[in-house]
Amino acid sequence: MLYELRVYHVNPGKMQVIQDRFKDHVIDLFMKHGMKVTLFWEDYDEAINRLYYVVEHSNMEMRNLNYDRFRNDPDWIELKRITELDGPLLNKQESIFMKNVSFFENK
Repeated sequence: MLYELRVYHVNPGKMQVIQDRFKDHVIDLFMKHGMKVTLFWEDYDEAINRLYYVVEHSNMEMRNLNYDRFRNDPDWIELKRITELDGPLLNKQESIFMKNVSFFENK
């Protein structure tokens, strides 16, 4: 299993907009394209303005294929357009790719 930690550096005043976009639409669109979101976090210090989440993928090839399908989905394209009429929600996005270690089993 491949785990992708995505870190969003959210533009000032846009945190609620991006969280609503995920809650109301994006998580379902991800599922439609074979991507499972397992966890979400935001910084404890709200001034930092970052959103974090983990997406599970079977491997890098499927990750890339699923994101390509998601990015080209007409529903996503329209949702992104509508939710960013007042400007982009993100300043920067980072991905960190992780895999399980052999010595630890989550119990």
